[in-house]
Amino acid sequence: MNIGVDHGYYAVKTRHFSFPAGITAYRYEPYTLQNTLEYQGKYSVCGTGRQPILRNKMENDNYYLLTLTAIAKEIQQRGEKRECAVNLGAGLPLAGFGREKKAFREYLFRSSQPVSFKFEGISYQVTIQDVRLFPQGCSAIAVHPEFIQGEPSVLLMDIGGWTVDLMRLDNGIPNASACRSLELGMIRCIDEAKEQVRRETGLSVTDAQVERVLAGQMCSMDENARTIIQKQGRIYTEALLSAAMEAGFDLKAVPAVMLGGGASVLQRGIRPQDGLRRVFTLLHDKVNAEGVERILGQFSSSVSKK
Repeated sequence: MNIGVDHGYYAVKTRHFSFPAGITAYRYEPYTLQNTLEYQGKYSVCGTGRQPILRNKMENDNYYLLTLTAIAKEIQQRGEKRECAVNLGAGLPLAGFGREKKAFREYLFRSSQPVSFKFEGISYQVTIQDVRLFPQGCSAIAVHPEFIQGEPSVLLMDIGGWTVDLMRLDNGIPNASACRSLELGMIRCIDEAKEQVRRETGLSVTDAQVERVLAGQMCSMDENARTIIQKQGRIYTEALLSAAMEAGFDLKAVPAVMLGGGASVLQRGIRPQDGLRRVFTLLHDKVNAEGVERILGQFSSSVSKK
C-alpha cells in the first residue's frame, strides 16, 4: 500500500484526512481513546491544537507519532488489513531538499520493523518497506498538470502553516536556483489577526474562528472582530505578494499556482489593482499528499515492470 503524508507545521495531511499537527503526551491511558496513539508503552493524543514551531521537525518524535497516526487513519479508511506493508511518501521544500532528505528519510524509516502500535485501541503491525521523498509543490502538479501546460514559466506558491515555499518551473521542470522559503505562513496571519482583535475590541477569538472568517465561512462572531480579521487577510496578502517580489518573483510577469492551507486567504485577498498576470488556486489542502502518493505509485509501478 502506498501512503503519502504531508507533514505540515499547522496540519498533517493524507489523501483522505487533514488533522492538526498538535500532540499531547500522557503517561497513562487518557480519558478517551479517540485519536489516541499507544506506542512503546506511551500514550499520545494526536491532532490536538498546535504544537510549538520546530525549525527541525526531527528534534523529537512528534512527527513520527503523527505519521503513525496518519498511516492508521488511511488503513482504516481504505479497509485494509491492520497487519500490512506500506510504502511511505513525503514531501520536503525544494530550498532545503538536498540538506534534509537523508536525515528525514532515516527519521521516518526506522530500523525496527514491523512497527507495532495501537490507534484508538486497535492494534496495528505495519512494515514500512520504503520511504521516498519528493519536492513539495511539484507533487501537487502531478495531480493538476493542466495548470502548467502551455506555460514556459510558472511560479508555485505553497502557503503552509509556518513557511511559504516559492518555486519556479521552467518548461515543467523545477528551477533549483529559483526557489525560496519565506517564514510568512498562515500562523503569522492568524496570530496577527487575533492580536489586532484583542487590541481593538478586547475579545480573545480562537484560531478556529479566525480560520473560518479568513476562508469566508460563517461563524457566530462580533461584527467588528469579523471586519478586523477580514482586513488582516488583505494586509497579509499584500505582505506576501511584496515578499515574493522582493525574493525575485515577478507575479505581474509570470503566472502563479497557489496551494496549501493559505491559498483560500490569498484568493480572497487579491484585488484587480494588484495586476497579477494569472493565478490558479488549489483549495484542496490534501493535494500535496495526494500528489506524493500518485508519484510514489508511478515509481513503484515502473520498478515492478523492470
